[in-house]
Amino acid sequence: MLATMEIIDILHQADGLAEMILHSEIGEEYLLSLYKLQNDKEAQGIISKFTSLKDLFEDVQRFGKYHPDYKRINLETRQAKRDMDLHPAVARFKRAETELQSVLDEISGRIGRAVSEQVKTPAGNPFFVSSGGCSTGSCGTGGSCGCSA
Repeated sequence: MLATMEIIDILHQADGLAEMILHSEIGEEYLLSLYKLQNDKEAQGIISKFTSLKDLFEDVQRFGKYHPDYKRINLETRQAKRDMDLHPAVARFKRAETELQSVLDEISGRIGRAVSEQVKTPAGNPFFVSSGGCSTGSCGTGGSCGCSA
């Protein structure tokens, strides 16, 4: 029973930390940019167009360059992605999202390291890569991250 109460207290503290983050300048910028993006009809149209083209490209990509529409759909998808990424509402949201994610990664890393240096920390930021060279500590692929299979 005591462990359960401790867990409940820890989760309550985490909820308080989440509230602090949401009410911080970075949290408020994220929420504002998300709201503006969701309510920008032009941006939503561009996002919808890109999503449709991306789905179509994934279907075409199964056949690769041998599909008769491969080049055209590939080009249209890349252009739609570029249009989407350059739209001011999308760009503002992506910046805010990246800043918020950096804060969350830093908090997670600090908590993890406070518990143990062996605890896996966020993979999104190279600052948090574990000593083994793998940001998650468990990919096991032996690829470019340096983990052994």
